[in-house]
Amino acid sequence: MDLNRRLAFAIVALSAFTAMPTHGEIIHTERSLYRNIIVRDEEGRRCLLFSVRRHQRNQSCKDFYNPKRLVFPYVRMMFSGLLVMPQPKRILMVGLGGGSIPEALAEMFPESTIDTVEIDKAVVRVAREYFDFNETENMKVFVQDARVFVKRAIIREEQYDLIVLDAFTGDYIPEHLMTREFLNEIKAVLGTGGVLVANTFSTSGLYDHESATFASVFGTFFNLRSDISLNRVVIATLGPLPPREVLEQRARALLPALAPRGVEITSFPERMSIDPDWDLDARVLTDQYSPANLLNID
Repeated sequence: MDLNRRLAFAIVALSAFTAMPTHGEIIHTERSLYRNIIVRDEEGRRCLLFSVRRHQRNQSCKDFYNPKRLVFPYVRMMFSGLLVMPQPKRILMVGLGGGSIPEALAEMFPESTIDTVEIDKAVVRVAREYFDFNETENMKVFVQDARVFVKRAIIREEQYDLIVLDAFTGDYIPEHLMTREFLNEIKAVLGTGGVLVANTFSTSGLYDHESATFASVFGTFFNLRSDISLNRVVIATLGPLPPREVLEQRARALLPALAPRGVEITSFPERMSIDPDWDLDARVLTDQYSPANLLNID
């Protein structure tokens, strides 16, 4: 890692550390099959935390004073996919958290169908009990491994316009959801003009490998990095990526719907890069090669 990247990592790591919850009232805690789950009220907001190995990390927070506002920058960044597919009819969400993303999408697109896949039934229950998440006729939750769900969706020949991957489990992403085989399965259920939006780490030992894996499946993709967190968002599609002027036009059209949620959508186009910032010789992640031990974000 060169000096500039080390300095950037230190700054981002410091900001992530200072954002860690240090106080507040814990109102719920439990150990599920997959993780420790904590719900904490702090400074006017309620947060869902997952604790897996050494850290507790906020997965979702709700602002008591402005419930529609999306608290975290990475969550707001996930809406960048709408610049590629501005009117999704069928949406697949992998990872529920507190339910803020599917709820926002359901309000923006009330006629659309939203399927959310969450492997941990305890997370679904906590989202309902503590974050007021409610399923509707068009917004369903499936308690299932995302890999299994997608394989079955292929058999059913289902297609989605927008697929959102937000499958963090505490401080890592399940390795079977990071491989070329899985992304090819996602590609098989991505409709014409559809877009994949994936939330992942911007600084980790797997960054180069992850990037090479996305490129091996989708070719050129948009890379949207955060200056104030450890996250980056990958935006990929089957066809050509829209030019900057189209992104900017769509951002202006989406601004009225997203501004109340704190999403500065008009700032995204200039930050959505297609220039590789990874080792082009990095090995692609596969079902046979997915070294999760390299995912070091400390």
